[in-house]
Amino acid sequence: MTRSSTWLFAAVFTAFLVTAFPAYAQQGTVTGTVVAADSEKPLPSVNVGITGSSLGAATDESGRFTIPEVPVGTYTVKASLVGYETVERQIEVRTSETTALNIRLSQESVELGGITVTDRRGGYVSDEVASATKIGVPLTETPQSVSVITRNQLAAKGVDRLSEALRYTPGVQGETFGFEPRTTFLRFRGFDATTSGLYRNGLQLRNPSFAVGYSPEPYGAERIEVPRGPSSVLYGAGSPGGLVNFVSKRPTQEPFGEVVFEPGSNNRLQGKIDLSGPIDEDGTFSYRFTSVVRESDTQVENVPNDRLFFAPSIRWRPSGATSLTLLGRYQTDNTRSSQRLPVAGTLEPNPNGALPVDRFLGEPGVDQYDREQWSIGYLFSQDIGSAWTVEQKLRYYSMDLDDVTVFGGVLQDDMRTLSRSLFESFGELGGIALDNQAQVDFTTGQAQHTFLLGVDVQQVDVGSEQNFGTAPPIDIFDPSFGSEVPEPSPFQDTDISQRQIGAYAQDHINLLDKWTLALNGRVDWAHTETDRNLEETQTEQDDTEFSGRVGLVYESDIGLAPYASYSESFLPSLGTGPDGEAFDPETGMQWEAGARYQPPGTNSYLTVALFDLTRENFLQTDPETFQQVQTGEANSQGIEIEGVASFAVGLDLTASYTRQDVEITESADETEEGDRPTQVREQMGSVWADYTLQSGSLSGLGFGAGVRHLGDSFGDTPNTLKAPAVTLADAAVHYNWNGFRLQVNADNVFDNEHVASTFVSGQQGFATYGAERTVTASIRYRW
Repeated sequence: MTRSSTWLFAAVFTAFLVTAFPAYAQQGTVTGTVVAADSEKPLPSVNVGITGSSLGAATDESGRFTIPEVPVGTYTVKASLVGYETVERQIEVRTSETTALNIRLSQESVELGGITVTDRRGGYVSDEVASATKIGVPLTETPQSVSVITRNQLAAKGVDRLSEALRYTPGVQGETFGFEPRTTFLRFRGFDATTSGLYRNGLQLRNPSFAVGYSPEPYGAERIEVPRGPSSVLYGAGSPGGLVNFVSKRPTQEPFGEVVFEPGSNNRLQGKIDLSGPIDEDGTFSYRFTSVVRESDTQVENVPNDRLFFAPSIRWRPSGATSLTLLGRYQTDNTRSSQRLPVAGTLEPNPNGALPVDRFLGEPGVDQYDREQWSIGYLFSQDIGSAWTVEQKLRYYSMDLDDVTVFGGVLQDDMRTLSRSLFESFGELGGIALDNQAQVDFTTGQAQHTFLLGVDVQQVDVGSEQNFGTAPPIDIFDPSFGSEVPEPSPFQDTDISQRQIGAYAQDHINLLDKWTLALNGRVDWAHTETDRNLEETQTEQDDTEFSGRVGLVYESDIGLAPYASYSESFLPSLGTGPDGEAFDPETGMQWEAGARYQPPGTNSYLTVALFDLTRENFLQTDPETFQQVQTGEANSQGIEIEGVASFAVGLDLTASYTRQDVEITESADETEEGDRPTQVREQMGSVWADYTLQSGSLSGLGFGAGVRHLGDSFGDTPNTLKAPAVTLADAAVHYNWNGFRLQVNADNVFDNEHVASTFVSGQQGFATYGAERTVTASIRYRW
């Protein structure tokens, strides 16, 4: 992506113009397949012709074409289909040989290597989403609120963490505790989903009993999908509030490469590389390799943010009907804990002064957060005839985590001496996830069905060893380090194993070209074993649950699509509570009604969703111990509004607003009933705009700016310890020239120092700061 007028376009095509040298005495054959660039699905009825002649053919249902009796020579082959970009390819036909082509057509446009494309589609807008239905239907046929964060959005905002990617998305809190370099704390519609709400390529990344923590690399994502509301009918165990599906970058047929160098605040140095293209001449094999290397400090002293990431992948596509993609991933992180600081000196006055954002109260020689993770898997798809498609996804993943933290306890009467404790958590996780799907298209009367059957299996084994002890006190206003920290005592040693099998069915029915009815049902069987090694005890838990969903959408001629749905969720709660007893399974149920408006002929949409969500037996993360506690029942009612647009004049926009009324309706502590759960923001809103000049002497110069409003939240269930609301601004400037892209991003551009969250540990109130201003420069070269 190299020219200013088209850098935001989402797909790439290559055109070569040649002079034909016909040799009619001898002949060969031209054959190949044509697929959609975004989904790799075969495209039927594509016109494939040899320019300057009457030779040509149309693709069949499997996307294949054959042009026989082509005279020997060099030609230009043109492939065209209404709604897609026309692609031209240079070929050489040899005597009695078959020339094979794999062609990808894109609905989106780019300018690559000096080839000018006048239309502009894609950008910030995604036409369809896979995670809400598993069959990749258009957004207008989805009876659910869902957001798609495209690759262009991630690049424009200079995203470094998943939490940053979610900043402009409605209904989601990705920075629950503010600045947090270790892991991603997720909340959807007010409910915590940190241990169950993260997916990659449609397969869950589980985190039983908070034994480990995930922080996926955004540069490895092609897009991030955020369906909100219960999705257990397709994915089984999960949060009723929603999920984040991290869609990995995959091999492409068009060769390309990019290298990126990013210096920035806090001594940051980061390099990135992304390479892809065919391996052999006919494109049967293709590859992709993505990598990130980072060395960086953070806004907190003695807390690094170092990362090594690489993700190789290979695709085998022998025909338009068969595809097998192997995906690998390796990541290491070296950081330390974010800092919890006393309320006195942050949120409230302290006679000794105010605590700065960079204050570190741990021990540099003791604290560590070292994570190593890897995974390997595949995505397989096989079309059988014109109606059936069989798909299988598999991933094996592993993680080792060493988390050692010296943290604050009680602030003494002098308001500057803080007692401290030592907490060690060593986690090991190994899991396998398998999803088998069979999809068939058929018609009954005036109803067109896309029927999906599936069986998925998950096995997760996790070991967690935790130790707890004392540490020397520290002067929070004049800290000194290096005091000896005594060895801690064993606190918990737990092994958890869970096996889950789910069977699901979905019928996506189009009625009379206007109505879409979605019917879903799923049954889950789960078996959990928990070994408490210190107590030498074992508990077993078996859960069986049915989850359902029904949704209805009406698509009008003016682009308005109102919808309504009812959905349920089920989550076998892994692990044990503070009393040592196994958690009860949790369930959720939601009513949602809304409308999606997509003006005909425009690359934009607006979604409004009203929801009423009840979660029973839900879990929350205790900020004091990072253990899970089971509160009871809570209800969330609210509205979400989202608008996304990419206009041909070079303007990209996103806007969102969330209002959610969340309260505890049942609790073991009756005094909590009616209170808002901790860390829940009642209101959130955002606007982002990016404009790139399309012509003139400054063509290629662009500017971006955004505003985020975060409502207040409480750190206790009496709702007395409040983190105030805050409004933050972000900005960007970029310039494209001859394959280079120069970009500068500034987050929290006015350096608004703010408390992002509060909580109570023992009798002591604590606060955590939000991210300060960070400035990052980026120099990218793409070819």
